[in-house]
Amino acid sequence: MTAKFQHPIQRIQYVEGQALPRRLLIASAGPKIYSYDAENGRRLSVWPQDIETSKDHANASAAGERADADDQGPPEKKRKLSPSAEQASEEPSSKDKETIESKPSQAWSNIPLLVHSPTGSHIVAVTGEDKCIRVFEVGRDGSLQQLSERHMPKRPCALSLTTDGNTIICGDKFGDVYSLPLIPSDKPKIPTKSVTAKKPFQPAASNLTVHTKRNLAALEQQLKQSATISEKTGPSFELKLLLGHVSMLTDLALVSLPSGNGPRDYILTADRDEHIRVSRGPPQSHVIENFCLGHTSFISKICIPQWQPEILISGGGDDFLLVWNWRESRILQKVPLLDRSSESREVAVRGIWAVPSEASSKAILVATEGSPQLLCYTLESSGELKSQPSIQLSGNVLDVASLGKNDTVVISVDGVHASSSTKVWRDNLISPQVLLEAVRMTVQQQDGLLAWEPIRDPVIGNVNQEGTSDIIIPADEKSRLNQEKMLSESLYNVGNLRKRVGAEEE
Repeated sequence: MTAKFQHPIQRIQYVEGQALPRRLLIASAGPKIYSYDAENGRRLSVWPQDIETSKDHANASAAGERADADDQGPPEKKRKLSPSAEQASEEPSSKDKETIESKPSQAWSNIPLLVHSPTGSHIVAVTGEDKCIRVFEVGRDGSLQQLSERHMPKRPCALSLTTDGNTIICGDKFGDVYSLPLIPSDKPKIPTKSVTAKKPFQPAASNLTVHTKRNLAALEQQLKQSATISEKTGPSFELKLLLGHVSMLTDLALVSLPSGNGPRDYILTADRDEHIRVSRGPPQSHVIENFCLGHTSFISKICIPQWQPEILISGGGDDFLLVWNWRESRILQKVPLLDRSSESREVAVRGIWAVPSEASSKAILVATEGSPQLLCYTLESSGELKSQPSIQLSGNVLDVASLGKNDTVVISVDGVHASSSTKVWRDNLISPQVLLEAVRMTVQQQDGLLAWEPIRDPVIGNVNQEGTSDIIIPADEKSRLNQEKMLSESLYNVGNLRKRVGAEEE
């Protein structure tokens, strides 16, 4: 019997605020979002609702009987905007269960972006394949209720919220950055036509003059485009273009600095072509203040520590980090990511996290793609990074969240792939599968270096015990390999930003 792996936690957020009576851990794993009580690790909510548990089955069965009695019409004619209790209420038969488990029930397979509002009352997530930004209200009991879903023109790759939490800033892979309200207006926007043509395009060729298979396929595509080009419209929700790159955008950061006339906002954006652009905040986002140039490969992550907002740390496909005074476009330090005495290898920075501390030391944590090691630095007052002992985990690092108390950091690890690999799966399953690990930061008195102590936190133990949804692997060998490849690529895709020699010719 083949062991069943569970979806690793791809994104983890620690949420607290005046609007919430409790602290929460919000996580995305596979196609679902989970909320946990940060005090005891008890699972509070799952979105979309999980009907696989016995309790949910009982509720679903009762709701299904009520729905049948009401005879409200065929379900396929109902528009499903948000998974609710009624939508998850129909109890599938034993035969249907096998079909449901073998096919994805959503139009997405993973949730790569997840952020929370400053008050903790809202969660914003991006579902991958359908390019949809979804806003959830976090209930006082930790429940997640979807308020809106907005399908973006292009797939979002970076997400942030303004300091007041009322506006979403979204960057897409085509280099554009948009703003949209957190809560959409009740008044619908009339879609505007993005393409206007007095006379539809008609290809000169026809199926009588084209004979090769390749040209027939090209002709078919032209006919489809000519049939739909007059029907293309803009989004039906409020969306404002702030700025654009000529290259693929990879990350963005918002920062506010004090000035003589009050705080001044900036948008920092990074792209695949080694550029970091500093733009003014809305409504002057079209104004470029400066560029930070110094990388020789793609930039995947930028980080601005909240306690030193004039400092920027960037990393990507280079084997080093750069520390900037971004206002002056000045490089303060070049920090190697590899030991020069070791064998050289390609590096792709997955994440950079600024971790506040109750002690005087402020930590910067860096994860590289497919590595179980979390690199650690302290950010000095001069703006330079000082290397510290790294943190060794049981699996590849996926995401990091600081709990903001007792200098505790929660780390999401990959329990599916073999350690240090982005393609090879583990031979055996550890039960329960390790989803999260926790470490506590201390300062050694003798040398002043940071030390990371693994802790057996009951919160983490309960989250691991609760688990996530199972990864359904087909029995057929070819289908299984394709499924494993697809899941691996959904977790590890930063290295795909690297430009390969001869790629343009191909």
